[in-house]
Amino acid sequence: MRIYIKYMVSLRCKNLVVTKLEKLDIRFINVELGFVDLEEELSESQLFDLDLELKTAGLELLENHNAILIEKIKSIIVELVHYDDSNPLVNLSDYIADKLNLDYGYLTNLFTKVKGETIQQYYIKHKIEKAKELILYDQKSLTEIADILHYSSIAHFSNQFKKITGVAPSIFKKMKYERNTNIENL
Repeated sequence: MRIYIKYMVSLRCKNLVVTKLEKLDIRFINVELGFVDLEEELSESQLFDLDLELKTAGLELLENHNAILIEKIKSIIVELVHYDDSNPLVNLSDYIADKLNLDYGYLTNLFTKVKGETIQQYYIKHKIEKAKELILYDQKSLTEIADILHYSSIAHFSNQFKKITGVAPSIFKKMKYERNTNIENL
């Protein structure tokens, strides 16, 4: 049996779900971003208890087909941007459509209707979050970060970064140094 879980978008969430499943003595095969494969069907009582446990942690079980589809799309994007170390250069629409074996037009219309933003906008927000993380680690130049995130140029990266954050990446990087300096002077 596969169950889908809303807001499960990080490795910390996966660990939390494992803990909740173990607490309730629910045997599972696999825990991934957005879903869990269970060894057997759950009773209504077990589903209720699991949903209650998940809600105390800010997560919840999904039952609606459209909500499940939206969470799958979000999980695919989070996995692609934040956790895929191979960092493949892919056409996002083809990638998502192939992963879900559904028409991208249908998926993007559903996503936009439910979330109020396009899949592409959601993807860009995650790319910028990843960029902010990489800038804060200070191990890559801005050009290298633009390349890692598959921007066509540093100018394109900078424009999108500024559009989302309100500041240019170079200013964001400088703000990080100023924060560190201020902390050290306390």
